[in-house]
Amino acid sequence: MEEHQEHSLGGRVFQQIREGILNGTYKENDELRENTIGKELGVSRTPVREALRQLELEGLVAIIPNRGAYVTGISRKDIWDIYAMRSMMEGLCARWAAENITEARLDELEETLLLSEFQVKKESGFNAEQITALDGRFHSILYDASGSRILSRMLTDFHNYVQTARKASILSEDRARKSIREHRQILRAIRDRDTEMAEQLANEHIMHVMQNLKKQGY
Repeated sequence: MEEHQEHSLGGRVFQQIREGILNGTYKENDELRENTIGKELGVSRTPVREALRQLELEGLVAIIPNRGAYVTGISRKDIWDIYAMRSMMEGLCARWAAENITEARLDELEETLLLSEFQVKKESGFNAEQITALDGRFHSILYDASGSRILSRMLTDFHNYVQTARKASILSEDRARKSIREHRQILRAIRDRDTEMAEQLANEHIMHVMQNLKKQGY
């Protein structure tokens, strides 16, 4: 029981540090001190050390003997590689979703889009954080709807790896509106069970994100 709790604690610490790296709380080349992080998270050094070793395996941290652990993070090349892979994998995901999606998942996608459309029309102004969260929710539902646990896990990891780029890609209201329209087209193709169109639109959606990031100097 204690071993299970320790493993579970290590897993939670891993997720918290990983999230901090991916969202930019921990910057590239920052030193990750076991004592400091342990105090911040209210845990001993053991689960922190375990988490840092796992993060090293993911390539997010470099552990240098006799010096410590340092953030490697996600490079610009990593971002472009991830988006190139996502463009193909998201297309496959949309194709499989068109084949396997349930009415309940279709309703969830519709609800997410309606909320997104509401956010960009609010008189109080455009809220990039809320739009980014809804964008993530749309993709997360789509991954689950594909019916493939493996594809869903891979795309979820890729989605998380490019958090800062995702936020940057829809900072402008114009791009946010276009992204939501593209989501609407993807949903329509999936609802129509048009596998070819769903795959094409999902692929193009990610390519448009890449084009937008290029304009911003990524």
